Amino acid sequence: MSRLQVRSFSNSVSSHANELLDKLQGHLHSRTLRPDLVHQLFDEMLRQPVPVSVRALNGLFAALARAPSSTICTDAPALAIDLFNRMARAGRRQVPAPTIHTYSILIECCQRACRPDLGLAFFGRLLKTGIKTNAITYSSLLKCLCDMKRTEEALGVLLHRMPDDLPNAISYSVILKSFCDSGRSQLVLDLLRMMAEKGSDHSPSVVSYSLVIDGFFKEGEISKACNLLHEMMQQGVVPDVVTYNSFIDALCKARAMEKAEVVLRSMVHNGVQPNAVTYSSLIQGYSTLGQLKEVARLLKAMRSQGSMPGVVICSSVMDYLCKHGRIKDAEEIFYSMAVNGRKPDIVSYTIMLHGYAIEGSLVKMIDLCELMARDGVVPDLRCFNILINAYAKYGMMDVAMLFLEDMLKQGVKPNEFTYLTVISAFCKMGRMDDAMEKFSEMIDMGVPVDTEVYMCMVEGYFNHGDSMKAEKFITKMKNRDIHHKLRKGN
Repeated sequence: MSRLQVRSFSNSVSSHANELLDKLQGHLHSRTLRPDLVHQLFDEMLRQPVPVSVRALNGLFAALARAPSSTICTDAPALAIDLFNRMARAGRRQVPAPTIHTYSILIECCQRACRPDLGLAFFGRLLKTGIKTNAITYSSLLKCLCDMKRTEEALGVLLHRMPDDLPNAISYSVILKSFCDSGRSQLVLDLLRMMAEKGSDHSPSVVSYSLVIDGFFKEGEISKACNLLHEMMQQGVVPDVVTYNSFIDALCKARAMEKAEVVLRSMVHNGVQPNAVTYSSLIQGYSTLGQLKEVARLLKAMRSQGSMPGVVICSSVMDYLCKHGRIKDAEEIFYSMAVNGRKPDIVSYTIMLHGYAIEGSLVKMIDLCELMARDGVVPDLRCFNILINAYAKYGMMDVAMLFLEDMLKQGVKPNEFTYLTVISAFCKMGRMDDAMEKFSEMIDMGVPVDTEVYMCMVEGYFNHGDSMKAEKFITKMKNRDIHHKLRKGN
């Protein structure tokens, strides 16, 4: 066979291996990547005489490391680890040797797959290969140690085991965040000052300072946070939007809105533009205090900048408005969410349904249910209870029963409130046979029968002149070991 023929055969085989890799990447990007299909394609790829390049494999592992969870593939980072182990078992002749980038990606996969212990094992394997480590690999190792609540050990690695040229602001930030999360901000402050003394690549960045400032706020150490901001600026580190947001959020939670506004003005004066997080904190603060004019001012300011608060903040404001009878204002925010690219969730829908129920807007409730269905938002227990209660309140039991049937069809189990609502409505209307039917259904469903439901049935029979059935009901319930407690005053 001539050299040309050998080269042509080699290229053909290599091309097939790359085609298999492209298939894997294609399924990954389209989120149709099933684990069994991955193993099938990957094993076929490993059987090719000429392997794909290590760079291409690293690309696949990196994509798996960052792939979001889906119903088809719930843990892509764990899948990447499994593929590497299959590759290692195939033998060195069939696969390219892992590089430092391979190990860095795998250690990150271990951390993302919530298996930091495996990350340490991969790091140990890396050291045995003699491959020179880098800052990225060490940062992934530090994350694994911190996830295992071994932050002191991670700090020891950072200070004493890492080569002097490797520690950087990212490595330090991993340790800083872990200590802050565990409420040890004072220790972090000492580490921050040590970084500043070392200078050069060790110097703390604005991210490092912001982490510690946020940690102090979470621990209620407001004066220490303010002192650190001053110290930070003395070191020539300019606060960014994250730093300012920490201050504004803490002040808003403390209901110190005037001080929060001062920080906001200082922020803008220093050339840092507020973002959605900034406004959301302020809106939440004013909403808690009931200062709706200020909320409206901030919402208008956000819209003028082409921004909109997140669904959680919008829902919080809507809830406040509905509870204070301002349903139209809440409705305006609800419908503006979709216009501004914020899809309402089940909480948002439930708040609006409750608002409409308060003012008796039953038609609007139906319209909102239809919108929920179009948006693919599935009603939950609270949502169904609001609907059933609203229609039962107005004696429209046929509609209320349709919602109860729909509730059961969707696998949402009714609770005590659901049945109390229905039974109480039937009892008031004198429809005792229907009430008894729902009472029996309640018992069959395994829903606990409380005193209120029990007394509702007894009073229903008595109020509608059927004392004999009331006595029979009491006897029947006693035989089932269901006893009532007399209300005070009875």
